[in-house]
Amino acid sequence: MLEKPLQYLKQYFGYDKFRPGQEAIIRNLLEKRNTVGIMPTGGGKSICYQIPALLFQGTTLVISPLISLMKDQVDALHHHGIASTYINSSLPEAETEQRLNAMQNGEYRLVYITPERLGNQSFLGILKEMDISLVAIDEAHCMSQWGHDFRPNYLRIFPFVQMIKSQPVILALTATATPRVKLDICSHLEITEENTVATGFSRDNLFFSIIKEENRETFLSRYLEKNKEEAGIIYAATRKTVDQLYTRLVKSGYNAGRYHAGMSEKERTLEQERFLKDDTSIMVATSAFGMGIDKSNVRFVIHYQIPKNMENYYQEAGRAGRDGLDSECILLYSSQDLRVQRYLIDQSNKEGELLDQEVRMLNIMKDYCFTEGCLQAFILRYFGETDPQDCGHCENCSDERSSIDATTDAQKVLSCIVRMGERFGRTLVSQVLTGSKNKKIDEFGFRKLSTYGILSNWSAKEAADFIDFLTSSALIELAGGQFPVLKITPAGRDVLLGAKKVYRKEQREIEQRSFDHSLFESLRLLRKEIAKKENTAPFIIFSDAALKDMSVKLPVSDADFLKVKGVGAQKFEKYGAVFLEAIRSFVQEQSGSEKAEQEKNHVPSYLLTYQLYQHGKNTEEIAKERDLSIASIENHLIKCMEENREIRWNEIFTEEEFELIEKTAEELGEQGLKVLKEALPEHLTYFQIKAALMKKTASDGA
Repeated sequence: MLEKPLQYLKQYFGYDKFRPGQEAIIRNLLEKRNTVGIMPTGGGKSICYQIPALLFQGTTLVISPLISLMKDQVDALHHHGIASTYINSSLPEAETEQRLNAMQNGEYRLVYITPERLGNQSFLGILKEMDISLVAIDEAHCMSQWGHDFRPNYLRIFPFVQMIKSQPVILALTATATPRVKLDICSHLEITEENTVATGFSRDNLFFSIIKEENRETFLSRYLEKNKEEAGIIYAATRKTVDQLYTRLVKSGYNAGRYHAGMSEKERTLEQERFLKDDTSIMVATSAFGMGIDKSNVRFVIHYQIPKNMENYYQEAGRAGRDGLDSECILLYSSQDLRVQRYLIDQSNKEGELLDQEVRMLNIMKDYCFTEGCLQAFILRYFGETDPQDCGHCENCSDERSSIDATTDAQKVLSCIVRMGERFGRTLVSQVLTGSKNKKIDEFGFRKLSTYGILSNWSAKEAADFIDFLTSSALIELAGGQFPVLKITPAGRDVLLGAKKVYRKEQREIEQRSFDHSLFESLRLLRKEIAKKENTAPFIIFSDAALKDMSVKLPVSDADFLKVKGVGAQKFEKYGAVFLEAIRSFVQEQSGSEKAEQEKNHVPSYLLTYQLYQHGKNTEEIAKERDLSIASIENHLIKCMEENREIRWNEIFTEEEFELIEKTAEELGEQGLKVLKEALPEHLTYFQIKAALMKKTASDGA
């Protein structure tokens, strides 16, 4: 049954196989079974209805609250050669009428609408008479009052579907559904549990971390300086904070934009377009931004303030790395932000059980910030997964920084707060600790305190940052209203009395998350030039993942280029020639530089690589130092293997991976490298396979 869907997956979208969950959902739909699909952001939910839309005779109706996503999805479908459109409030009346007529004539495979459109009786009349084969409901958690974004208009969908003469099959999709929300969705749509496909919420390419021990302004400056070439989103809880951050970043020379509900619709649309087209690299925004933004190359999402619940956090964090490449999700914790979120909850007019739930969900976010276990496992448990495995790469799983005993300094700070009567904020406490000559200190007589100037070798900012650290460690709490004062917690009193020690981690080392490859960067520039001419978003031309695959595989023929992930027939026809030309030029330049270097040094190029390899450098480091592609360096190492030179096999593959390659090669016999590659798990590269075969040959020879 799935032979045709697989053919269309390759032909239109450029992929050889389905992601987890897609195949099961598509099979259900083709068998006319209403289905609920729960897949993480970036898990490929849209493919689940786009492939059936190509197979069914009628029109597929996609209901989504995300107006911005509609345009992105339709633009992407047009690039794949699939007839589609959207109808929403952003269109002028004449354009809407024209699209409605084309829709009635069956000219579109997919039509995107908002749930509010179902309140339009004339529109409903048109839909009832059409041949609608599939209704896909995106963001299906919106139909549950226990979800984080309940929308009453979603409750109109099922009664509407029941009135359509063609009796379409239903697909409900969401990325954020707790067990309670999932039951609610099934109940509203009368879908049985057995027709629910859940692939889990894990996003293995995302690296989660919480920053508590460092001033967030300092951390943000360091992080952005290291990753200024990459696209990212910074979320804040209030419009005021967004404006302040935006102004600060622009003054510091960053290419930043902003987005919040206090801006005009025209301003928001302009800022969003600039971000989508890579004209802006950093977007500072409230949660109003990003719902449905299908920008695949977001390399980091930073929450400058704590979100009000885990659903919001995971959905917003999930906008990073939609292309599958490594990306970071960082939450900058401040205890004062809990007070901000609690104030916003109190202003939401919710009562009773719903209000209690909002408070519980905020407390869960606080627990997340202080857990010592795996951060991703914490998230997965929240969404109902039982006994999730530690991810091995989040901050808590991989933090190897040494801790410094900060007990004595903590006691000095806590003692000062007590001696000041626990009636003042961190600014004045910091000034007393560092021996400031502020007039207020004299007015209160604080020069006479034994703790006055006890940290005189610190700046007031360093003292304030340390107070933030002690607050995030729950040794100090903030009390009071608009101008909170510092008070010692029971745990803080234990430290003061010497019953408990305080340890502080060393400053976090920030890595550059970009894929450092000269060809990759030149292909990104080429993509942006094409996108500018076509007035579309660069990632719609090709994703970062596709460009990375080109940079690794170095295709120089049409057939090789079609093997790149994300390259379908339509995109190959449109863009193949220009990208192939760029790759061929790069390969020729690399060959020329290698030859020149070899002639200059009278040493074969692969041996120059091996010299660096012997000094402990990996392939990426050698490629960067020699200004060659990673593929070239890997070929050099293969030649070294042929000459039986010493190789660090454990850096290339695990023992289990080697045994799997060896076993599969024996089972297949002499059928060629391509057949062997296709028979093995996708994550195993040609280099790993070649290296394993080399190791096996060397072992057999021995």
